[in-house]
Amino acid sequence: MTDDLIPLDPEEGVDRFLAHRAPKWRDATYDNAVHRMGVWLDWCDEQGVRDLNDLTGRDLSDFVAWRRDQIAPITLQKQLSTVRVFLRWAANTDAVRDGLAEKLQAPELPDGAESSDVVIEPERVKEILAYLDRHDYASRQHAMAALLWRSGMRRGALHSLDVDDLRPNDDAIVLRHRPEQGTKLKNGTDGERWVYLGPTWFQIVADYVTDRRIDQTDQHGREPLFTTRYGRMHLTTITDNCYRLTRTCEMTGECPVGRDIEECEGTRHPGHCPVKRGPHAWRRSAISEHLRLGTDPDVVSERMNVSLKVLYRHYDVRTNREKMSVRKDQIPSQS
Repeated sequence: MTDDLIPLDPEEGVDRFLAHRAPKWRDATYDNAVHRMGVWLDWCDEQGVRDLNDLTGRDLSDFVAWRRDQIAPITLQKQLSTVRVFLRWAANTDAVRDGLAEKLQAPELPDGAESSDVVIEPERVKEILAYLDRHDYASRQHAMAALLWRSGMRRGALHSLDVDDLRPNDDAIVLRHRPEQGTKLKNGTDGERWVYLGPTWFQIVADYVTDRRIDQTDQHGREPLFTTRYGRMHLTTITDNCYRLTRTCEMTGECPVGRDIEECEGTRHPGHCPVKRGPHAWRRSAISEHLRLGTDPDVVSERMNVSLKVLYRHYDVRTNREKMSVRKDQIPSQS
């Protein structure tokens, strides 16, 4: 760090940046920037970045690698563009080194990059869940998959759950914002809610707790729902488990893209698997499936803690025909 930089917390920096740019941006541009910078702050928090002064080109490379597994290449390009503008502003306010923004390099766009963000096909999810139900019932991965698919919750919300958050009498689970105890929800207390799972889905989670959960507490004395032998499961471990869940070769013994399973690097390192999907893909697919099955968008908005505007723009991946089919059931018949 150079001596002439002035310390600045990432969250304060983003707040200052957005306030500075707001008068120059249209509402849609501002809303997009808020979303993209929120993701940036999630990464800073996960990596323990407390001062923008400390950022290096390698940190930016790590951010790109972290984010590229969650969204489509074209979306990544747009997000990095906003972060780059932020870094240039930060350099002008003595918060980061001059030229740091130019070290934030976006990967080249492959053919077909204009397609929708990465999702998981509903049939594929059902195959995964059926396989777990038969061969690994109530395992940690089974309980995670059940919650992600049924609730569409974010990775951070899954990470925040405790055993005490289960509500057996209601077949539900409670999401709470507890930053002073090491876990946060993306939208703070506005993200707190009860989520109904239903008897079948709740039973998978309950049986996991009873039969297969590793009995551990975290450093705050809480009993995390998802544990390793070291305590609460780390956010990156959640992502790794999602990758493992979506490695088709684990279930079928065959690689869907024709690789030699014994030689494939994805067999040893799930992050390198060509068909792996992270937590955000589960969330997008769950939201779209709720809409596809006719759930009222207002209900989905509250259940998944996402505004209708963001829901339609970033999470609804139904085809136009599927959207028509849902609307058709609500149109009055004609004589």
